[in-house]
Amino acid sequence: MSSLQNNAELKATLVSKLNQILEHELAGVVRYTHYSFMVFGYSRIPIVGWLRGAANETLAHAHEAGEMITHLGEHPSLGIGELLETSQHDIGDIMQEALTFEKEGVQLYRDLLVLARQANSIMLEEYACRLIAEEETHIGDIDKMLRKPGDIASVAH
Repeated sequence: MSSLQNNAELKATLVSKLNQILEHELAGVVRYTHYSFMVFGYSRIPIVGWLRGAANETLAHAHEAGEMITHLGEHPSLGIGELLETSQHDIGDIMQEALTFEKEGVQLYRDLLVLARQANSIMLEEYACRLIAEEETHIGDIDKMLRKPGDIASVAH
């Protein structure tokens, strides 16, 4: 972290990216919770369970981002990321929106990884790598849910 103490501009950029991540993850909590209310049909219970689990995991990611910001001696944002209401409540539409959301999250963590490497911060680098792996796993799960039974090819381009 000593290189961050000597580079206020890099530290400010890192904190800004962490605040973007915090706001994105908080929007995810709202998004996944809302989606869980809008699921109907025979498969409702397992899908609602998955969506609420995603909301809880997203909240944990927000907690981690906030902790990283305060670790750097800065103030976490009170903002929340973009909330999208498409009024499309088909399970396929919900999963497509979730896929887009997760891909945006991966990009934010990839951006953070670049900054962490510039700052020579192993802590932030390992945090970013772990979250990239988790988000890519979510993308894989959503991709599998979007496939028709019997189809093995990925649909998440």
